[in-house]
Amino acid sequence: MSRQAEIRVTVDLDGDNLPMKIEWQATESDHDAPVPCRAFMLSVWDADRQETAAIDLWTKDITIDDMNRHFYQVFHKMADTYLRATNNAEIAQQIHEFGDGFGTTLGLR
Repeated sequence: MSRQAEIRVTVDLDGDNLPMKIEWQATESDHDAPVPCRAFMLSVWDADRQETAAIDLWTKDITIDDMNRHFYQVFHKMADTYLRATNNAEIAQQIHEFGDGFGTTLGLR
């Protein structure tokens, strides 16, 4: 039996169309109300065009330190997802190593 889930992202923009507030909510989340966040990255694979479409947003008040931590964690999350999707442990490890180097360079590890 199939079912449907929904993920909703709401972005409040200022007069220059820059994100002031970002919230997300998912039907299969533990949160009953929208959850605020300061950065959002969505990538989708278009098989017909053989390309990735992406939406990358961040609020004006996110700090560079927070953005650095966000990217550090995204690199590691990508490695884990890549391993689950491809079962290619060697490349997943290389992505983790890149993330570790990124983190070391920025003093996150």
